[in-house]
Amino acid sequence: MNALEINVLVLAYLGDTIYEDYIRTYLIHLGIAKVNDLQQAAKNYVSAKSQAHYLKCLIDSNQLSEEELAIVKRARNGKSKSHPKNCDIVTYRCATGLEALIGFLELSEKRERIDEIMKFILEVES
Repeated sequence: MNALEINVLVLAYLGDTIYEDYIRTYLIHLGIAKVNDLQQAAKNYVSAKSQAHYLKCLIDSNQLSEEELAIVKRARNGKSKSHPKNCDIVTYRCATGLEALIGFLELSEKRERIDEIMKFILEVES
C-alpha cells in the first residue's frame, strides 16, 4: 500500500487518533491524575485551532520536508462536507492537514518522524 495514494481524509482520520493518543499519554506522564483535568489539558492541544497553530509553527520553522508539505497542502485543499461549529473552515482544514501528515507518516512507518514532530509541538507549548 502506498500512503501517497490514500485519500487525505482517511489519512487525517488515522492521524487524529495517533495525535490524540500521543497527547493523552504525554499528559498522563506529566502526572495529571484526574480525568476531567486530563480532558481540559488535552483541549489545549487537540482543538482545531491549536492544531492549526502548531502546523503554522512547523511550517514557519521549516520543520517539514517537501513531501510532508505536499501532504499537508493536499489535505488543506481536500473537500470535506462539514466542519465543527466552533471554528472556521480554514482553521479546520489546517488542522486536517496536520492530522493527515501524522496519518501519512504512520502508514509510511515513519514513527521516529512522528516523534520528532510531536516533540516540536510539545516544546512550542512549553
